[in-house]
Amino acid sequence: MNICDLLARAAVAACFLIAELAVPVSARAQPFAGNPSSGRQVATTICGSCHQVIGGKGRDGPPSFVDIASMPSTTALSLKVFLRSNHKEMPDLIISAADTDDLIAYILSLKEQFAPIRQ
Repeated sequence: MNICDLLARAAVAACFLIAELAVPVSARAQPFAGNPSSGRQVATTICGSCHQVIGGKGRDGPPSFVDIASMPSTTALSLKVFLRSNHKEMPDLIISAADTDDLIAYILSLKEQFAPIRQ
């Protein structure tokens, strides 16, 4: 992994952290209505050329969706803010509100699916 990859991952983490800190706790606890199955299809179609969308930990380059889901700062709101913002490392994508909700639901489902088992 080179310095550019590390900086890109740090930028993603910083965006999630800023979004998380800017929102009241009550807003973070709101349920999310997207469809994870549809979100997986959207992710494969739109994001799969750069990100590892399906499966475990990522390869070199942009973080995998599991890596993104595993970040402590990843919430529905932080993902929505991130997906609605421009980023130097990503193409400017225009994703419909419904597809955005589905994409977020898919990423959050990975957080639950790949969460470490606590004993």
